[in-house]
Amino acid sequence: MPYGISYAGAESEYDPADVYILGIPYDRTSSFRSGAREAPFHIRRASYNFEEIHFEHGLDLPRLEIFDQGNCEDPFLPEDMIEEVKFYMERPIADKKFTVAMGGEHSITIPIIQCFKKKDVSLITIDAHLDSRDEYLGTKYSHACVMRRAAEHLGINNVFALGVRAISREELERDDVIPYATSFEIKEKGIEKAVKKALEHVRNEKIYLSLDIDGIDPAYAPGTGTPEPFGLDPMDVKKIINMVGERLIGFDVTEVCPPADPTGITSILAARLINEALAVRAKSLR
Repeated sequence: MPYGISYAGAESEYDPADVYILGIPYDRTSSFRSGAREAPFHIRRASYNFEEIHFEHGLDLPRLEIFDQGNCEDPFLPEDMIEEVKFYMERPIADKKFTVAMGGEHSITIPIIQCFKKKDVSLITIDAHLDSRDEYLGTKYSHACVMRRAAEHLGINNVFALGVRAISREELERDDVIPYATSFEIKEKGIEKAVKKALEHVRNEKIYLSLDIDGIDPAYAPGTGTPEPFGLDPMDVKKIINMVGERLIGFDVTEVCPPADPTGITSILAARLINEALAVRAKSLR
């Protein structure tokens, strides 16, 4: 691997791999705290903290063959980032590998979704913010525009956001509001109802799940670029991953900001949730 340490357990070459991992160290449109570009290294390092198995999933999980591509380049312009990520992601998606991306800011999800054919996938995000502006701070590829770009590609019936608790007026005063469930209703009614609502809304069978780490309450994940109180707890996110289950075909974690995370707890949580997605993928192969 050309860019430092690989993710724990990533010992496969590309061709036989079930899982393809890519680090995307990009945070040029960050609007509050920058530093998410440092996350891929810290998440990889944190991945060595855990046992090889997660016993709650059983002891008979197939062993996944994991290939870690390393990091893509870190361009300055968001348009260049879009092309860079597509260069690395188009092939594994076409080869139907389970992809795991480590941001970087949440804008890195835009080119990944654009690599899928419109009929092949739906996007569910876990996020404190609706991220559905037409543009933000002069670019339509901002981290604040992820769901709008995804809806343009997949259709509004194939996107849904979970855990939202910060929405601008411009995102609500339009005819095509991105569908969402707030963290407040999740706290009141339970995560299971919200996930069921999301899965019933989206039309395409396969799900790409994108975790903006600020969807989790900053009490659990303080190291993020735009922390927002009253969020989900990590067990909620674990349940979301498992409820998506066999429909899950790709996963990313974004907005981990190591400079704001001196204890490393946010990177540790990010790595553990990647491992949860990998366990769910292994169960689907069992």
